[in-house]
Amino acid sequence: MVFSLPWAWPQLGHRTGEDFQQFETYGFLGLIYSILLSIVCWAIFWRIGRHAQGDLYRREAMAVVGLSWVVATVLGAMPYILSGSSNKLAVRLFSSHEIAPQIYGDPVSPLTQEQYALVDSLVSAGAKGLPARKLEEQYDARMRKWSKVEDPLPDFRVVFEDLSELSHWRGVLIHPGQEPDSPLDRANNYRIRGVRMNIADAIFESQSGFSTTGATVIANLEDPISLPHCVLFWRSSTHFLGGLGIIVLFVVILGQGSAGKALMRNEIPGPSKEGSHSRIQHTAWMFAALYCGLNLILTCLLWLLGMDVFDAICHAFGTLATGGFSTYNASLGHFYQVNHTMGAWIEYVVIVFMVLAGSNFTLLYFLMIGQANRLVGDIEWRYYMGIIIGVTICVMSFGMVYDDFIIDPNTSSFTEFQLALRNGLFQVVSIITTTGYGTHDFDKWNSFGRGVLFLLMFVGGCAGSTGGGVKVIRHILFHKILFLQLEKSYHPSVVRPLRLGGKPVDDPDLQTNILIYFSLILVLFVFGWLSIVTLEPDTTWGSAEEHIEHKLIDSATAVAATLNNVGPGLGIIGATQNYANFSWWTKLLFTALMMIGRLEIFAVLVLLMPRFWRSR
Repeated sequence: MVFSLPWAWPQLGHRTGEDFQQFETYGFLGLIYSILLSIVCWAIFWRIGRHAQGDLYRREAMAVVGLSWVVATVLGAMPYILSGSSNKLAVRLFSSHEIAPQIYGDPVSPLTQEQYALVDSLVSAGAKGLPARKLEEQYDARMRKWSKVEDPLPDFRVVFEDLSELSHWRGVLIHPGQEPDSPLDRANNYRIRGVRMNIADAIFESQSGFSTTGATVIANLEDPISLPHCVLFWRSSTHFLGGLGIIVLFVVILGQGSAGKALMRNEIPGPSKEGSHSRIQHTAWMFAALYCGLNLILTCLLWLLGMDVFDAICHAFGTLATGGFSTYNASLGHFYQVNHTMGAWIEYVVIVFMVLAGSNFTLLYFLMIGQANRLVGDIEWRYYMGIIIGVTICVMSFGMVYDDFIIDPNTSSFTEFQLALRNGLFQVVSIITTTGYGTHDFDKWNSFGRGVLFLLMFVGGCAGSTGGGVKVIRHILFHKILFLQLEKSYHPSVVRPLRLGGKPVDDPDLQTNILIYFSLILVLFVFGWLSIVTLEPDTTWGSAEEHIEHKLIDSATAVAATLNNVGPGLGIIGATQNYANFSWWTKLLFTALMMIGRLEIFAVLVLLMPRFWRSR
């Protein structure tokens, strides 16, 4: 949090490119208060444990894993709450004026066409709103487009005043000069009131950062009044801390012998690999150094490609942690919109580093010391790269057939193949590594493309990477175990050992653990999906049948995206959407799923079993 404080000063520059010269008082104070709360919590825990003696055992180590993430999530949420950050507008519109809009999440009476055109113009403008002339232009353009009439239109001021007098809309619509203490860039605008983040919103955003999920409840990232830059930097910093895990930092600092091994096992999951060092603390140091080094290299490359320092640091944090938090509403695709050539280079560079972040860090260490054959010869990494290449070819092929990558010759010098390659490869790598960055609205792709991306959410990166998901090695082992069991069903006398990379696997419990893991993934997915379908109100999707019919698919992808730490899904949580409109209890359910997915299922569920606490 301390490193986020300097970004409250406008002298450091801001990523919006606007002339914003106001010190972010509320953001700065929110961080200061959060730092003080963190110090108080540290003092309390130190006082409780100051007389503790002896080493940590596995039980205590796993308790530290769970408790550390819970405390980090709560403290990480404080800057959002204490700074008064807003995450959305008070009004939510749907695709037609005949569908009842929502104010603070509650449906109200449908709008007339004139009222809808006015409110839609203000919603599109965001929290800053619009001055009278621009509002009139956008209002007139919408009315001419929808009504197809040439007669004089109702004056937008009259429509605004009439609407603001209605009981549900009173206090929601703000006219120029109504709040003279507002910032100068919006005090004289027509606008809609914003909604401050509540506890559920802040905890969701915090856990999404630490778990490197990248799901968000913040609709407008580019308004420094709604979300101060210093708080936005803290938001990206939670990715950096969660990348290899707070627990790795714990091991680096304290070691703790066998407990340290248990902690590292939870932070670097999957079947055991050859370690590059014998001591677990030394290994943690190596991982931390490699992780920081890659962050530094990517930051420099992004800066050289045209990003300012703020953007470069934040997007490096999101890439190497496979998190996906961006500083723009359009995610990484913003830079392509600004400059096609440099934006394309930025995307290719990020693709390379996402692939590295999804690889086993032990193998990256061997690559760094000149033993590239260890990386290329690893069976998991070969499958990982094979999936990326194969799925990209399929997505490109179907996308070009169904015209998913149509280009505008007036604004782009790229061919359809180049566009399909870049966007297809980027989204495949982004989803399989669970990064979740977006450069193209894949929610508008053909059914095959969307279906494949949904399945990739359950694949994930390699074991020992910062990626989430099930992990590639588990899929390899699961299929090998499945074929062994099928063979055993019709040849009971055959005894064939489980082999990986041509070598027998000695762990006698591995087969059972893999099958239990996949079973738990299925149970958690079905439980989360049915919970949302049953309890989340239909009004989240609007009141029209064409919206509600997407509830099943949207809920399924939301559970998959949070459980596997991916972030974006399909429908109302697609590449251009967010999680802001879900109810508070659903956000807390997603928060729990993100934590379970990040810490590995066993590490969380065993803490809920009384038998686990009765014996060592």
